[in-house]
Amino acid sequence: MTNQTVLNLELPGVKKLKSGKVREIFDLGDSFLFVASDRISAFDCVMPNGIPRKGEVLTQLSHFWFDQVENIVPNHRLAKANDPLPAKLKPFEAQLARRSMIVKKAQPLAIECVVRGYLAGSGWKEYKKSQTVCGINLPPGLQDSSELPEPIFTPATKAETGHDENIDFATAAKIVGPEIAERVRELSISIYRFAREYARKRGIIIADTKFEFGTLPDGKLILIDEVLTPDSSRFWPADQYQPGKSQPSYDKQFVRDYLETLEWDKTPPAPTLPPEVVEKTTGKYLDAYERITGRKL
Repeated sequence: MTNQTVLNLELPGVKKLKSGKVREIFDLGDSFLFVASDRISAFDCVMPNGIPRKGEVLTQLSHFWFDQVENIVPNHRLAKANDPLPAKLKPFEAQLARRSMIVKKAQPLAIECVVRGYLAGSGWKEYKKSQTVCGINLPPGLQDSSELPEPIFTPATKAETGHDENIDFATAAKIVGPEIAERVRELSISIYRFAREYARKRGIIIADTKFEFGTLPDGKLILIDEVLTPDSSRFWPADQYQPGKSQPSYDKQFVRDYLETLEWDKTPPAPTLPPEVVEKTTGKYLDAYERITGRKL
């Protein structure tokens, strides 16, 4: 596999529905094709250069976790990691290899399902002000990166542009309905508990993560999008964990930390990442994949 960076992808004859910050979504008629590019965003800006192999890590790690948690909740995959591409996509095999997923057409829920097992990021900021996270009261005396007594479900709105906003459970229930809100809270915490224990045995702390759920035409609730990747989660090296400060990470926090050293106002155009930051970030993504799966990519 080359280290060539895939930033944009066109498949002549295949209708592209959307380009997200990272994913390209194509319409295959009765299914969608999700392709993870190597684009990386920080502070809601897409960087002009990407991270080689990032799209492969996101896709293959999602495949790995979908396999692990299928007994907890069904998911949107129509093809597994090593299944052959349909004939229509064979001409694009070199571009799609290891970074694409064929999925069911589902209607995404209008909330992000976030689970936190540790206090970090926006949760830590809110705790310092009010000793709460998304309206959930927490014990006094917690520090930056403290482990929480129990994992908590802290939903967020979905923003097309700008930041997602943290909301309390009551607001989430108004958006998606109380029954679905209860169900996704229960599922999100179950998946997180399983994954946290699994990863911890392999030297990685999953501090928090974000899940997406959707409904099929018959109303069935399924897990969609990506799952438990360095883009949707905070991964910390367990052997370096020290509460009371921010932690080294396997995710794109490394890129954010670099950008914080620049005189950049966090609005487009974003600065080009230097080669050493790109190379180190690729290494972090690959290391996370290899530690969790026990396999080389």
